[in-house]
Amino acid sequence: MIVEKKEGQNIVLTIEARMGSTRLPGKVLKPLAGVPLLQQLINRVKYAKHVDKIVLATTTNKADDVLEGIAIELGIDFFRGSEEDVLGRLAGALKAFKADVVVSLTGDNPLIDPILIDDMIRFFYKGNYDYVSNAHMQHTDLWEAERTFPIGLGVQVYKSSILLEIDEKIKKMDIREHPTFAIYHRHDNKYKLGAFSATGKYRKWNHSELRLTIDTEEDYKLISSIFEKLSLLKSNFSTLEAIKLLLNNPSLRSINKNVEQKIVYKERNINAS
Repeated sequence: MIVEKKEGQNIVLTIEARMGSTRLPGKVLKPLAGVPLLQQLINRVKYAKHVDKIVLATTTNKADDVLEGIAIELGIDFFRGSEEDVLGRLAGALKAFKADVVVSLTGDNPLIDPILIDDMIRFFYKGNYDYVSNAHMQHTDLWEAERTFPIGLGVQVYKSSILLEIDEKIKKMDIREHPTFAIYHRHDNKYKLGAFSATGKYRKWNHSELRLTIDTEEDYKLISSIFEKLSLLKSNFSTLEAIKLLLNNPSLRSINKNVEQKIVYKERNINAS
């Protein structure tokens, strides 16, 4: 139970997903242990105890009809908006489902752990933060915090009102492509940021060198191998079990070790404030 949660507050978990992808088109439907990636992710996050609603935020493109179908089949909500204006799409979803607090995920990270989601929500409330992340500090040089979790375990928790404010103020499309960038990449420190670190209970997760996302064929090969091996033991294996598998198998780790991670502020000389 979240003691600090205000009565009636609605915590909405959003999953941004689309069939179009520059580096690996159709990746959200690629099979992992015989199940589409997106479905594996949804099946995992359904176990998050402090989330009131799960919403798939996809696009109006015809190609994404199949993703809407998965949402319906799995009993979660969906919202469809612009492919290019990701900020506008996400803001539309938050308005449609009356979100007060948002847990934001992307559809290419199928190893997110529901226990991590719940702990980050608790952290958000306990610190009275505007925005909390365990990974997105790597996308800016203006937030003096270090990413300690593996790439691909990124969770964001924030006040819906802040994203809606950003949606009204930010006009540049190169920023709107990255919905929360204007929250944490700022000179004015307008928002209270909380960095969730892999310490204490999560000290064994402190392996920022690992890459557990799917953005390339090499990534897919690695994550597919993880699911094939661990799903044989149990379908709802933990993220920590995946991390331990990689640490004990150098040959697995080497599969995507040369994939370069995209860093937002380094890609474009943009400033949100």
